[in-house]
Amino acid sequence: MTVPNVARATVMPHIVNRVMPASMVYTDEYKVYDRLTKQGYGHRRINHSAKVYVSGDIHTNTIEGFWSLVKRGIGGVYHSVSAKHLQGYLNEYAWRYNQRYEAETRFEALLGRAALGS
Repeated sequence: MTVPNVARATVMPHIVNRVMPASMVYTDEYKVYDRLTKQGYGHRRINHSAKVYVSGDIHTNTIEGFWSLVKRGIGGVYHSVSAKHLQGYLNEYAWRYNQRYEAETRFEALLGRAALGS
Protein backbone atom coordinates (compact mmCIF):
# COMPACT_ATOMS: atom_id res chain seq x y z
CA MET A 1 0.00 0.00 0.00
CA THR A 2 1.48 3.33 -0.96
CA VAL A 3 1.41 5.99 1.73
CA PRO A 4 2.08 9.74 1.50
CA ASN A 5 4.85 9.61 4.14
CA VAL A 6 6.49 7.25 6.61
CA ALA A 7 5.42 9.00 9.82
CA ARG A 8 4.10 6.80 12.63
CA ALA A 9 0.63 8.40 12.38
CA THR A 10 0.50 7.36 8.72
CA VAL A 11 2.10 3.90 8.89
CA MET A 12 0.62 2.39 12.06
CA PRO A 13 -3.04 2.52 10.94
CA HIS A 14 -2.07 0.61 7.78
CA ILE A 15 -0.32 -2.04 9.86
CA VAL A 16 -3.26 -2.37 12.24
CA ASN A 17 -5.73 -2.64 9.32
CA ARG A 18 -3.72 -5.16 7.30
CA VAL A 19 -1.73 -7.32 9.72
CA MET A 20 -3.57 -9.90 11.80
CA PRO A 21 -3.49 -9.29 15.56
CA ALA A 22 -0.76 -11.18 17.45
CA SER A 23 1.26 -11.68 14.23
CA MET A 24 5.04 -11.68 14.44
CA VAL A 25 6.41 -8.67 12.56
CA TYR A 26 10.06 -8.50 11.47
CA THR A 27 11.47 -5.03 10.81
CA ASP A 28 14.61 -2.96 10.66
CA GLU A 29 15.34 -0.48 13.43
CA TYR A 30 13.14 2.34 12.12
CA LYS A 31 11.50 4.06 15.14
CA VAL A 32 7.97 3.93 13.66
CA TYR A 33 7.87 0.23 14.59
CA ASP A 34 8.58 0.85 18.30
CA ARG A 35 4.88 0.58 19.22
CA LEU A 36 4.20 -2.76 17.55
CA THR A 37 4.39 -4.71 20.81
CA LYS A 38 2.09 -2.18 22.52
CA GLN A 39 -0.39 -2.81 19.69
CA GLY A 40 -0.33 -6.55 20.49
CA TYR A 41 2.07 -7.76 17.79
CA GLY A 42 5.13 -9.86 18.28
CA HIS A 43 8.09 -7.84 17.05
CA ARG A 44 11.64 -8.78 16.15
CA ARG A 45 14.04 -6.25 14.77
CA ILE A 46 17.29 -6.35 12.83
CA ASN A 47 19.75 -3.53 13.46
CA HIS A 48 21.03 -2.73 9.96
CA SER A 49 22.89 0.35 11.21
CA ALA A 50 25.08 -2.01 13.28
CA LYS A 51 25.74 -4.10 10.12
CA VAL A 52 23.53 -6.93 11.43
CA TYR A 53 21.41 -8.46 8.65
CA VAL A 54 20.43 -11.86 10.08
CA SER A 55 20.10 -13.06 13.66
CA GLY A 56 18.94 -16.68 13.80
CA ASP A 57 15.65 -16.73 11.90
CA ILE A 58 15.16 -12.97 12.20
CA HIS A 59 15.81 -11.06 8.98
CA THR A 60 14.23 -8.72 6.47
CA ASN A 61 15.80 -10.39 3.42
CA THR A 62 12.48 -11.51 1.90
CA ILE A 63 10.97 -8.03 1.74
CA GLU A 64 14.28 -6.55 0.63
CA GLY A 65 14.43 -9.12 -2.19
CA PHE A 66 10.89 -8.15 -3.22
CA TRP A 67 11.80 -4.44 -3.33
CA SER A 68 14.90 -5.24 -5.34
CA LEU A 69 12.76 -7.02 -7.95
CA VAL A 70 10.30 -4.12 -8.03
CA LYS A 71 13.04 -1.53 -8.53
CA ARG A 72 14.78 -3.53 -11.25
CA GLY A 73 11.48 -4.30 -12.94
CA ILE A 74 10.25 -0.73 -12.98
CA GLY A 75 13.62 0.61 -14.12
CA GLY A 76 14.06 -2.06 -16.78
CA VAL A 77 10.52 -2.32 -18.13
CA TYR A 78 8.76 0.97 -17.42
CA HIS A 79 11.79 3.25 -16.81
CA SER A 80 9.82 5.46 -14.43
CA VAL A 81 6.53 5.51 -12.54
CA SER A 82 4.37 8.42 -11.43
CA ALA A 83 2.94 8.55 -7.92
CA LYS A 84 -0.54 8.35 -9.46
CA HIS A 85 0.11 4.87 -10.86
CA LEU A 86 2.59 3.52 -8.30
CA GLN A 87 0.01 1.39 -6.44
CA GLY A 88 -0.95 -0.35 -9.70
CA TYR A 89 2.67 -1.25 -10.43
CA LEU A 90 3.16 -2.48 -6.88
CA ASN A 91 0.03 -4.64 -7.19
CA GLU A 92 1.43 -6.16 -10.38
CA TYR A 93 4.80 -6.95 -8.83
CA ALA A 94 3.20 -8.35 -5.65
CA TRP A 95 1.08 -10.66 -7.83
CA ARG A 96 4.15 -11.74 -9.83
CA TYR A 97 6.10 -12.38 -6.63
CA ASN A 98 3.28 -14.41 -5.08
CA GLN A 99 2.97 -16.49 -8.26
CA ARG A 100 6.68 -17.32 -8.54
CA TYR A 101 6.29 -20.93 -7.36
CA GLU A 102 2.99 -21.75 -9.06
CA ALA A 103 2.94 -24.64 -11.55
CA GLU A 104 0.96 -22.81 -14.23
CA THR A 105 2.57 -19.88 -15.97
CA ARG A 106 1.50 -16.35 -15.15
CA PHE A 107 0.05 -16.06 -18.64
CA GLU A 108 -2.11 -19.16 -18.12
CA ALA A 109 -3.26 -17.85 -14.75
CA LEU A 110 -4.23 -14.49 -16.25
CA LEU A 111 -6.10 -16.19 -19.11
CA GLY A 112 -7.99 -18.37 -16.65
CA ARG A 113 -8.96 -15.41 -14.51
CA ALA A 114 -10.01 -13.40 -17.56
CA ALA A 115 -12.17 -16.28 -18.84
CA LEU A 116 -13.86 -16.63 -15.44
CA GLY A 117 -14.28 -12.91 -15.05
CA SER A 118 -12.49 -12.85 -11.70
